[in-house]
Amino acid sequence: MPRSAPRGRSAGRSAGLLSWAMLPVAVAAGLVSAGFGLAVAGYAMAFLVAPFAGLVLFGGVLADRFTARRMMVVADVANLVAHVLLAVLFVRGIDHLWHLYALLAVAGTANALFQPGAASTVPLVARDVQGANGVLRTAEAITGLGGPALAGALVGFGSTGAVMVLSAVAYGTSALCLVALRLGVVPAPPAGTGLWRSLADGWEAFRSRTWLRGVIVVWMVYAVLAWGPQLPVAASVVVPEHGAGAFGVLNSALGVGTVAGGLLAIRVKPRRPLAAGALALVAYPLYPLGLVLGWPVGALAVAQVLVGVGVGVWGVMWATSVQTQVPGEVLNRVHAYEVAGSVGMYPIGAALAGPAVAAIGTDQVLVVGAVVGALTVVALLAVRPIRTLERVPDRT
Repeated sequence: MPRSAPRGRSAGRSAGLLSWAMLPVAVAAGLVSAGFGLAVAGYAMAFLVAPFAGLVLFGGVLADRFTARRMMVVADVANLVAHVLLAVLFVRGIDHLWHLYALLAVAGTANALFQPGAASTVPLVARDVQGANGVLRTAEAITGLGGPALAGALVGFGSTGAVMVLSAVAYGTSALCLVALRLGVVPAPPAGTGLWRSLADGWEAFRSRTWLRGVIVVWMVYAVLAWGPQLPVAASVVVPEHGAGAFGVLNSALGVGTVAGGLLAIRVKPRRPLAAGALALVAYPLYPLGLVLGWPVGALAVAQVLVGVGVGVWGVMWATSVQTQVPGEVLNRVHAYEVAGSVGMYPIGAALAGPAVAAIGTDQVLVVGAVVGALTVVALLAVRPIRTLERVPDRT
C-alpha cells in the first residue's frame, strides 16, 4: 500500500476532527457567553449528538453498500454547508433557537454517515493497525489541542461565526483528501442483502462478542452520568469565573494529554490491550473533582492532561481491538453499533445536565461524574472477557 494512503487518511480525518473539536466548545461557550444559560447549552449538545447516535447504524449499512469513502465525502460536504449556515446564524444573531438546533442536527447526521467508515478504512491502509491508530489518535488530538483553544479565544472576542467558517474550510479539506485516498480491497456484504438483514447480521456479529457488548454497556452508564453532563456543566463553572478563553485552554489541555497517550500507544503494545486501556483511565475523576474544589486554571489544566493521556491510550486500544477482532465484511456495521451504544446515551446526559444541576446542584453533578468515572475502570477490569482479551499480532 502506498505510503501516501495513511498520510491522506490522517490528513482528511484530522481536518474533519478540527471542526468537530471546535464545534461543541464554540457552541457551549458562545451560548453561555450570550446569556442563554446552561439548559440551552445542554440541549444544543443533545441536538448535535442525538441524530448522530440514532442514525449511525444506517451509516454503517450505507457504508457497506456504497463504500465508506463515498459516504464520508457526502458527510463532509453536508457538514460544510451546515457550518456555513451556522456562521451566518451566529453573525446575525440567534433569534430562534430551533434554527440552531436544526443545523446542529444536520451536523450530527453528517457525522453519523462519516463515522463507520472512519474505522473500517484503517485496516485497509495499514499493516500495523495499532500503530496506525496511534498515529491517527495523535493527529486527532493535535487538532483537538488547537481546536478548543482557538474556538474559546474566538468566542471570547465575540467571533463564534469565525469558528464556523474555519470548520467549513476544514470539512472541505477533509473531502478533498478522501477523494485522493487510495484504498486496498474493500470487503463487501453478500449481494442482494436487504437493509434489515444487513442490520441483523451486524447486530449478531456485535452481540456474539461478549467483550464488545460488555464495554458498550459500561460506556452507556458512563455517558449518561459522567461524559454527557461534563461539558455543559464545566462551561457553566469555568466561563463565568475565568472566561471562554480559559474554557478553551482547558479543553486543549485534554488534547495535549491525548497526544501523549496516542504517542505512548504507538510504542507500547500490551498483550491485553483493553485491560491496559482501562487502567489508563484512572485519572478521569481529577478534572470534575478539581472543578468542585475550585482549583485554579493551571491545576485544572494539569488534571486535563492526565485525563487526556488515559483517553488517548484507551482510544487506541479500543479502536485496534475492534478493527482486528471483527471481520472486515461486517466491520462498518459492528462499528456503527458500538458507536451508537457508546455515544447514544451522551445526548441524554447532556440534556439532563441543566435539570440535574437545578435538582441537586452543580457540585453534586460533578461528584457523581467523578465517582462514575472511577467505577468505569473497576467495571471494565471486572468483566473477564474484557480483561483477558488478547492482542491480534500485526500483519507481516
